[in-house]
Amino acid sequence: MHVTVKLFATLTRYGRGERAGTPFIIELSEDATLHNLVSHLQIPPEETRIMFVNGIIQESDYRLKDGDEVGLFPPIGGG
Repeated sequence: MHVTVKLFATLTRYGRGERAGTPFIIELSEDATLHNLVSHLQIPPEETRIMFVNGIIQESDYRLKDGDEVGLFPPIGGG
């Protein structure tokens, strides 16, 4: 199965050297979850706070489907 991934802010360093939000395609097993995707990208779990699938926030146990578009965000602070 193929999913499109967009990494934002500090997570871009786990991608393909592209700018934040630049989509790239990852191939995963048919039963993959968001947790599996994060592991595949070698992102420490504590560095991923918000995960969107097709524009909807999902939990790490969400089972991905072929063609899904995933956005991953780190914890973000502000003031």
